[in-house]
Amino acid sequence: MSHVVTIATEIRDPIALRRSCQRLGLAEPVHRTTKLFSSEATGYCVELPDWRYPVVCQIETGTVLYDNYNGKWGDQVHLDRLKQAYAVEKSVFESRRQGHSVTEQTLADGTIKLTIQLGGEA
Repeated sequence: MSHVVTIATEIRDPIALRRSCQRLGLAEPVHRTTKLFSSEATGYCVELPDWRYPVVCQIETGTVLYDNYNGKWGDQVHLDRLKQAYAVEKSVFESRRQGHSVTEQTLADGTIKLTIQLGGEA
């Protein structure tokens, strides 16, 4: 039986966040306070390619704070890739933790298809 699931991503797991950064070839996230133009934010900071300010992931709330000035200070595609990588890493981790097997396939449009076999081999 097949089920298609859409995932709304809240970044709440620092281990999955670290793995998503590794997947994308980014530096490991660092928990700190940082400046976002005219404000400050504290959380796990991720440096995205060519972004002026880091993305701040507040795992307590799942909130992602950033200031890319409507794309002028950072291309939204990099943040979208980070969220996608996080969703994949978290889904794979939780599936395997529950004893399921997972296969991953990157599709032509850049989306990632996960096939989860309940309790067995995928």
